[in-house]
Amino acid sequence: MNKNTLVKKYKDNSLETVPYILSRISAGFPSPADDYIENNLSISELLIKNQLSTFLMKASGESMIEAGINDGDVLVVDRSLEARSRDIVIAIFEGNLTVKRLIIKADGSAILKSENPLYKNILISEYTELEIWGVVTSAIHQFIK
Repeated sequence: MNKNTLVKKYKDNSLETVPYILSRISAGFPSPADDYIENNLSISELLIKNQLSTFLMKASGESMIEAGINDGDVLVVDRSLEARSRDIVIAIFEGNLTVKRLIIKADGSAILKSENPLYKNILISEYTELEIWGVVTSAIHQFIK
């Protein structure tokens, strides 16, 4: 089945579901591809576990590039999840929103870690004004804009 056949066959799909090809795509050596689509996949079901508490936010800057989050990526953020150490979180730090990796040390202190060595980590003290707004569950990175 070629690309044009796929487009014609599934052009009436809503944005909610997209044709889902079950064969895995090799990122190493090429493998034979299946010539059929198994079913449709709901983008919401794939990316969103709790509809009422999930938001999309656009990342800005380069402090998280080593975590795979680039400037302009769309982040899927779930506010119902309790943040754990090593989670990527949206935090309100001194009144400003930021995306960082939350590191909780054994002594209970915390760091908002940048995933780019050019950016400093944020050390959290007991006097720091900080709120964890939500946990990042996915990043949507577009190659063509």
